[in-house]
Amino acid sequence: MELFELALIWAFIIGFGIIMYVLMDGFDLGVGILFPFAPSEQDRDTMMNSVAPVWDGNETWLVLGGAGLLAAFPMVYTILLPAMYIGVFLLLAGLIFRGVAFEFRFKARTSRYLWNWSFAGGSTVATFAQGAVAGAYIQGFNTVDGVYVGGALDWLTPFTVLTGLGTLAGYALLGSTWLIMKTEGHLQDWAYRITTPLLAAVLVIFGIISVWTPFVDEMVRERWFSNLGIIWVLPALTLLCAFQIWRSVRNRFEGMPFVATMGLFITTYLGLVVSRWPYMVPPNYTLWDAASAYESQLFLLLGLLFVIPIVLVYTAWTYWVFRGKVRAGEGYH
Repeated sequence: MELFELALIWAFIIGFGIIMYVLMDGFDLGVGILFPFAPSEQDRDTMMNSVAPVWDGNETWLVLGGAGLLAAFPMVYTILLPAMYIGVFLLLAGLIFRGVAFEFRFKARTSRYLWNWSFAGGSTVATFAQGAVAGAYIQGFNTVDGVYVGGALDWLTPFTVLTGLGTLAGYALLGSTWLIMKTEGHLQDWAYRITTPLLAAVLVIFGIISVWTPFVDEMVRERWFSNLGIIWVLPALTLLCAFQIWRSVRNRFEGMPFVATMGLFITTYLGLVVSRWPYMVPPNYTLWDAASAYESQLFLLLGLLFVIPIVLVYTAWTYWVFRGKVRAGEGYH
């Protein structure tokens, strides 16, 4: 097996881990973003109970993707972490705050409002940081001989602020469609009502990002306007998913809005991958440039072939055990 084949396999594994994290942790982050706007405190209990059994398992994919990236493509860490230390710190701090809030909120009495804000604030900060980091990746990095030479805040630009806001709207949409599927009564009605405005916000912000992206990076601009193939098919599929969300909400379907929202994220993610392929550290370094030694990639791949099926099985089992509606007064806690 040649080195370039291992690099492709690892790129697929890490890409799979990232999209799994976005889809699975995205909806519980979205529930946190919506938390302050819930109709009542009892509804907040139900919202948190809907994600409490699965949220920590969802973050397994973040660990898997991050560890795999360090092992298989160490140059990515060498450049991306110095470039985005502050953004990554905000991401991790937000995840810590919301994780602590899961356990302490249900035990608190007079201080419950503080844990409400911890859960909502941590979810919002973590989500915005994810979007801003993705925007910084689209922009590219200032490097010399494989070393980042930019400033600590170069990642924070008007473009990355917009991608952060787009991720907030997208995760909130995932959260509202999750609540449609998992709740009932007036909380489900509320989720139906907010889904269409959230979908409109996502389409507007993603549309602006799509138009802006070719002017941020010359390589993307060349691919967008010289290749009329898959790069233009994926936005069409994204719009089709958006139409399905609107249609299923209008007809008050319960499961389809969430499935269609996941489809919207998948097609958007594939559009990003296609526009940047095969660069792991844009605009200069491909995945083959960033790859670790052949022996390291092979050794770690053999171990991961056992880990990924186990993660998939226990994730599927968890969702199966906690399937069905979450009702007021009942739940994980």
